[in-house]
Amino acid sequence: MITMVPVLLSLPLLLGTAVPPETPAGAHHALTFLYTGVSRPSKGFPRFQALAFLNDQAFFHYDSESQQAQPLGLWSQVRGMEDWKEESRLQKAREEIFLVTLRDIMDYYQDSEGSHTFQGRFGCEFWSNGSSGAFWSYAYDGEDFIRFNKDIPAWIPLDIAAQETKKKWEAEKVYVQRAKAYLEEECPGILRRYLNYSRTQLDRQDPPSVRITSHVVPGRHRTLKCLAYDFYPQGISLHWNQARVAQESESESVILPSGNGTYQAWVLMRIDPQDRGHHKCSVQHPALPQPLTVQWHER
Repeated sequence: MITMVPVLLSLPLLLGTAVPPETPAGAHHALTFLYTGVSRPSKGFPRFQALAFLNDQAFFHYDSESQQAQPLGLWSQVRGMEDWKEESRLQKAREEIFLVTLRDIMDYYQDSEGSHTFQGRFGCEFWSNGSSGAFWSYAYDGEDFIRFNKDIPAWIPLDIAAQETKKKWEAEKVYVQRAKAYLEEECPGILRRYLNYSRTQLDRQDPPSVRITSHVVPGRHRTLKCLAYDFYPQGISLHWNQARVAQESESESVILPSGNGTYQAWVLMRIDPQDRGHHKCSVQHPALPQPLTVQWHER
């Protein structure tokens, strides 16, 4: 059987972070690498793939079919940020070890023919007020599997099979210390280096385009939808007004990535089908010099 631990921890530069649900005050920066391995690949979903994020923006991708790490979107125009041939080689090594771990878990559960997924999240983040954070965790079939606690330091098993994984990954104490050093020292350094190449992409401001749509449920109500799209950064405010009075919306505004490095958001309001009032949607966003107001016109 292939020895996992040395290779697993000899590739720390590939690992990144996800943003926690609550963050300290101040500007926030994060480096995130997300890994996914599957036992039964399918068209459009390779056996292994990796995505890397700076803050909330995907900046490179690798998968087992292309076997190449490639910059995404605006980062394809950045020169000198990374040696992509070397990154591809490292990601290939990561792929092999990652899939070995998946097979080991399946062997433990004696389910070598099943359809299973192994995922990893790694990384670091910091804020302008001096706070910092990091984590390193894995999941199997959508359930927490094992995570690294850098304060102990140790791998914490969260599944029965993870007890065996812990034994392998802690066979040599030096590998635990290297994982701790990665989270506390190496990853923040990598993040700062990447940010130096990415200020233009991350600091940009794209104003939203806005339109209103209407849908009528016969005999019941009309739903107005105020949609804002193609904006960046993520923060935006949408609300309905009538005659300068704020109206209660049917739902809180929903904000989702558009898949092209921008966001889209919408808010719904339900009115009487016969209502011909002057309903307006007000939009506030950092890229707008002043709030934007769009009025609904029945068609």
